[in-house]
Amino acid sequence: MLIRKAPDLTYADVTPKSVYLDRRKFLRAMGIVGATAVTAKGLFDLALPPQVAFAATKFTSLVNSPFSTSEKQNSYDDVTHYNNFYEFGTDKGDPAKNAKNFNTSNWIVSVEGEVAKPRKFTMDEILKLAPLEERIYRHRCVEAWSIVVPWIGFSFNSLIRLVEPTPKAQFVAFQSYYDPRQMPLGRWAGIEFPYVEGLRLDEAMNPLTLLCVGMYGESLPNQDGAPVRMVIPWKYGFKSIKSLVKIKFQQKMPPTTWNLSVPNWYGFYSNVNPNVNHPRWSQAKERRLGEIFKRPTLMFNGYDDQVASMYNGMDLKKNY
Repeated sequence: MLIRKAPDLTYADVTPKSVYLDRRKFLRAMGIVGATAVTAKGLFDLALPPQVAFAATKFTSLVNSPFSTSEKQNSYDDVTHYNNFYEFGTDKGDPAKNAKNFNTSNWIVSVEGEVAKPRKFTMDEILKLAPLEERIYRHRCVEAWSIVVPWIGFSFNSLIRLVEPTPKAQFVAFQSYYDPRQMPLGRWAGIEFPYVEGLRLDEAMNPLTLLCVGMYGESLPNQDGAPVRMVIPWKYGFKSIKSLVKIKFQQKMPPTTWNLSVPNWYGFYSNVNPNVNHPRWSQAKERRLGEIFKRPTLMFNGYDDQVASMYNGMDLKKNY
């Protein structure tokens, strides 16, 4: 399984900067960096830009989740200072520096398409949809690193049931926020914005699929996807779309940003699969953020008991 460049890393012991920059040169040679719009932008209308920053929140009385791993968590500093968030720059330290003034108040998430009850949710409404849980999830990045983060949110299926998908709804498409005035470095990222992703409806309904509003007991920092994002722990990191503004239920498989950009590298499913290598590196092992030695990569990132049945009969080397 292969997919987007990952979101949150640690320092030089994970992916050397020279390797990362070489990849960008390769994309330029393919005519990808700086390319004009493909079809992602046409998938949705742009949401109206929010205006003032969503107030930082400390969460108390969180529900303990049965889905949490007991593995050692990475530090808050790790998770907030080594990120992939190309709207704010393509180097790993760029988002923490450049997203400081990202304004996220008056945030609206529009839910539409094949649903009986389309709706626009404010952040206050999202926070009241279901009891908030702390879920300590493993994550695996396509760049061969991994991380453990205590996210805060609730199963996305709580929202799905509220809007009542019609029988035609087979997929869920997601769109992130994009405003070139707030994100001027996005023009140099080499991918089309707004960022889009998608899931099959059964994947979206899986209890592990998290609508996330915080981490480490507080609301999400800007560089980690404030104020609301998806977290899908059995898939590579780029599937967990940040700064979510639009959700669309639809009959056809939606385009996804990295699949549009490099389809032979990044497939729709993006399930963690140690048996499918990226064209430029092995996925068989990974390095946990902050550690020196590599460990074997687990199928479905170790969540096979909860998700493997959704892919019975599928060739996961072809459907990567």
